[in-house]
Formats: sequence, structure tokens, C-alpha cells
Amino acid sequence: MVPEDDNRPREVCDSCGYVAYDNPKIVVGSVVAESGRVLLCRRAIEPRRGFWTLPAGYLEHGETLVEGAAREALEEAGATIRADGVLALYSISRIGQVQIMFRARFDGAAAFAPGVESLDVRLFAWDEIPWDELAFPTVRWALQAWRDAGDAPLGAPAQNPSSDERGTNRLISEVAL
Repeated sequence: MVPEDDNRPREVCDSCGYVAYDNPKIVVGSVVAESGRVLLCRRAIEPRRGFWTLPAGYLEHGETLVEGAAREALEEAGATIRADGVLALYSISRIGQVQIMFRARFDGAAAFAPGVESLDVRLFAWDEIPWDELAFPTVRWALQAWRDAGDAPLGAPAQNPSSDERGTNRLISEVAL
């Protein structure tokens, strides 16, 4: 039903009138770079088990965006990182996500190891990235944003490409980088 003073259907309790809002989830992650190479994790979990991704995941209650991205890098890649700033913001309406990706670097030595959600963790040069084995379109987009930004000060965050402004497409194999 559409609650009074609202404009869309919601789940509403018939007894008490409580409205159960189903809003997008926030995903935080980072493109961690070291000497022109980027850190990728091979997923040990579904969805897309065995495919490569950036260290990223759902923001937890009580965390800031940066804290969540740092926690995800530690959990998935055993990496302690320092965020330089927001690299990209992606709207993935197909699955109800907003993704905030940071440009980051190792906080100290480039130390990393697979966490429980990763089968493998490696640093890849641009021409070594396993493009056909990336888990999600946003991984490709964030890697391109990282390359475009280089080491320059970050400007406005990258956003969904014009070919997928609302984040409705699944994997986009025709995009060549």
C-alpha cells in the first residue's frame, strides 16, 4: 500500500501502521595502489566466487565510510590502508546499492594476505589485470577511474558511465579499456 503522504508502495503493518522502508545498502571499498599496481582479491564467496574484485563490502552501523573501507581491506586482503579520498560514487539500482570507492594506499609496507572471503590476493599492473575475470561492472569502472585520476589530487568522484547511468546492466563485456 502507499502510506499517506508518500508516493510509492511500502510494506505497512495493518495493526500499528509501522512502515518498513527498504532502502539501498551502502557498499564501501577502495582501489589500493602500490607503485602503479592495484590490489585485487579473488572471491571465496558467492556471488561470483573465483572472480577478482576490489576489497569492498557493506558498511556496518557505527562506522564512517573510511573506517568501513579500511575494515574491508583488512578483512578481505589483510591490508592496512590509508584512504586518499573518494574516487567514485556508483548507483546500482538493479540491486539497491550505493557504492563509495576510495583511492587508497598501504599504511606502511605493502603487506597483504587472503582473508576468509578471498582465495587469493595480488598486486596487478594495469596490463596484468584479469579483465575477463572481474566480478562486477563497478570493479572495472573503479579501476578505470583510478587510472584516469592517476596520482593527481582527486576532483569530483567518478560516477556510473553513461552506458549504465542507473546501474541496471549486469557484466558489460563489450566495454574495452
